[in-house]
Amino acid sequence: MDHKILQTTRELIDEVGYPALTVDQVATRAGVGKAAIYRRYASKAEMAFAATMYEQQLPPLAGTGSLEGDLLALVRTFHVRMAAPAARQLAPALFSELAVNPELESRFQDTFLAAEQAAFAEIIEQAVARGELAGTVDPAMAHLLLLGSLASALYILNLPLDGAMVTDLAAAAAAGITALADRHHSDPGEAAEPR
Repeated sequence: MDHKILQTTRELIDEVGYPALTVDQVATRAGVGKAAIYRRYASKAEMAFAATMYEQQLPPLAGTGSLEGDLLALVRTFHVRMAAPAARQLAPALFSELAVNPELESRFQDTFLAAEQAAFAEIIEQAVARGELAGTVDPAMAHLLLLGSLASALYILNLPLDGAMVTDLAAAAAAGITALADRHHSDPGEAAEPR
């Protein structure tokens, strides 16, 4: 049923756009009750975000053998998802709703963002194990450096991101993470606890 709801949501966003999308439309076309949708998603925005960005789980980490390579593989995946027309329509509405809906904000943190930060934690652990990083870095900070920059470029600055810019984002994030690891290793009192 989840797949049908999310597939229908994507189809309707393509047809009518996110602003005109309604939960009633999705329920009718998917052949489910509105209550079934609201048991899974707290709002239209959450349903649409899941449909456009997260129906599929994060792919396995690339394991490229380098911090920068792993970050580049991750940011390329997110760039494809976040730059899609449906995601670009939806992001401002979702951010607006997150600002005024504490329950949705909590669900967003505990699901989507937790999964992303777990991926960053794994990338950082692998880089430490390879000796690339002097020590660990808070995954939330790594997340901010890479995907926060990507979101800002796409949704606030409206930059036309190409492959070279995405590669530069990964390089800049890798440099920032390395600098933080070095700083925290030389002054352990400043190290942030991983979340």
